[in-house]
Amino acid sequence: MEARTSITRRIRVLAAVSLAAVGMAGLVACHPSSPAHTTASSAPAAAKNAVVVQVAEVTKRDFASSLVVSGTITSETEARLSFKTGGIIDHMSVRDGDHVRRGQLLATLNPTEINAQVEQAQEGLDKAQRDLIRARDLAAQGVATQEQLDNATTAFSVARQTLEIAHFNQSRSEIVAPADGVVLRKLMNEGELAAPGTPVFLFAGDGSQDWVLRCGVSDRNWARLAKGDRAAITFDAFPGDTFRGEVSSIAQGADATSGLDQVDVKVFPGAHALAAGLFGTGTVQTGENAGGLAVPVDALVEGNGDRARVYVARKEVAAAVDVRVLELTDRFAVVSGKLAAGDAVVVRGAPYLQDGSQIRTAE
Repeated sequence: MEARTSITRRIRVLAAVSLAAVGMAGLVACHPSSPAHTTASSAPAAAKNAVVVQVAEVTKRDFASSLVVSGTITSETEARLSFKTGGIIDHMSVRDGDHVRRGQLLATLNPTEINAQVEQAQEGLDKAQRDLIRARDLAAQGVATQEQLDNATTAFSVARQTLEIAHFNQSRSEIVAPADGVVLRKLMNEGELAAPGTPVFLFAGDGSQDWVLRCGVSDRNWARLAKGDRAAITFDAFPGDTFRGEVSSIAQGADATSGLDQVDVKVFPGAHALAAGLFGTGTVQTGENAGGLAVPVDALVEGNGDRARVYVARKEVAAAVDVRVLELTDRFAVVSGKLAAGDAVVVRGAPYLQDGSQIRTAE
């Protein structure tokens, strides 16, 4: 969107300059003391009404294809932190926007239930151990069968694993920061019942190498991208600054909601401090070498997005040709459309023209 706006804005500026230049040329051409006026007065009526223009030749030009993408910045380590077990949230030590360190305690559940489960599992293990000892003694005396001894052994093993599970769940009844980062959003509050796996915090790492610009692209543009493609990224939050970027991830399936394919462009912030949610625009060099027709930027009129119009001088008539702008620089535009190398496009006087206008080339 930003690139399309810049094309449209540039065409408007060039049109204003062209109008001023051609207006001056018209005043000179119509002045009674001007030689051009003398020549025009002896010409046919159609020549008198012709618009004085300047033209330039259309040339072939190879260029490195680029693609403009946009999206919001996020962290590759972004995570939805939750409890392994369910329970009542007993304590939360952070709020939205807080910066945290790796291993820092963020929230805990009320421990009553999980502690009781651990004690219950411990009691079960103690009983299974006593039963196993008794079964071994009885088997040694020939009173217990081998099957009874095997069952007691299995029961002891199961009870031990049950205690391990209870201890694991007890250790996961609290949430700790997985890395240095920031709490983007707190999704629950103290006193709420958290089901197992329900997100409690939205977390993002804030390491300098963690930031990516997450973009949605169409199927056509998805096919043009490859991992490692270089990009130049700008953010509204840092006007005038350009960040280095690189395509780091290309999804292999479209988003079910938007229908777009997700592409991550790794951002190298340098000395800048970035934050999740910043909107950015990236120009990705796709690595494709494409050929096109180059025209001076002064030839572009009536810009709308990546579409524009040029006027081709065919004898003494201006023919309107709609083109698509593939690449834009300060001096020329690479376009596609019904043009050919060697065509003469109007670079001064185009704002005065319509399809079929009579023209006269200025010497």
